[in-house]
Amino acid sequence: MEYTETLKSYAPAPSEREVAEEVARIRAAAGRNARKEVYEFCYSAIDLTTLSCNDSVESVTAFTRKAVEFYDKYPHIPNVASICVYPAFVETVGVAAGDSAMRITSVSAGFPASQTFIEVKALETAMAVENGADEIDVVMNVGKMLTGAYDEAASEIELLRGETQDVVLKVIIESGALKSPELIRKASLLSMLAGADFVKTSTGKIDVAATPEAAVVMCHAIRDYYERMGRKVGFKAAGGVRTAEDAALYYTVVEEILGPEWLDTALFRIGASSAANNLLTAIEGHEVKYF
Repeated sequence: MEYTETLKSYAPAPSEREVAEEVARIRAAAGRNARKEVYEFCYSAIDLTTLSCNDSVESVTAFTRKAVEFYDKYPHIPNVASICVYPAFVETVGVAAGDSAMRITSVSAGFPASQTFIEVKALETAMAVENGADEIDVVMNVGKMLTGAYDEAASEIELLRGETQDVVLKVIIESGALKSPELIRKASLLSMLAGADFVKTSTGKIDVAATPEAAVVMCHAIRDYYERMGRKVGFKAAGGVRTAEDAALYYTVVEEILGPEWLDTALFRIGASSAANNLLTAIEGHEVKYF
């Protein structure tokens, strides 16, 4: 596909002023979603994440078992959507999760910088899938986006899509590095045109992670792509989503721009670890430190 040419057929990005105005409107509306039912849904949309340099088989096993045991300890609350780990721990999660319904997400393709050989990205992704990953999160090459190499950036995603035919592919655009509405919109559209099932804000590994401004731009891109192509693509906010109020704000962004049909874990996710306890606290009405 001639990705750069295809981009030209889409409307330009909103201005920063237009984005700011829409975020202000959505913040004002988000108060209606500060309620238990929304918090329960947001908890069920979490990709519960451990992506640390000190992860080990032992720590990931304990992390997974804790998540799986949630089914028994809190049967009235829907459990998290998945556990998200580095590729080397996919099999560890699978063993620890046993026959539970827990899904496994793996970051891949040179996460978080995406600065390695495309052959390495493809092999790492294929191995994660082979080891049992249900979902794969990859990073679009930010350097290529910043220098205008849009065809190259999208072609890498297309190649990785080929390694993930039977699993969910989420593409991280690292919106905090792209900064402008124009680049955030282009990266979102390119990801979808290349086959992404989700577009995701951030790795959580740079100073600026998810922001409601980026979410607004990305959700408008998802809507425009859907209206033209007829394929629904999900949205994932990740990095810096810590409080129940943060989660409800992103829920409201999706509700306002994409509509209630996107309020399903097949189309809305939150990448988080600290948010889990805060959402549980808001749901239960007293402090919970489960994780």
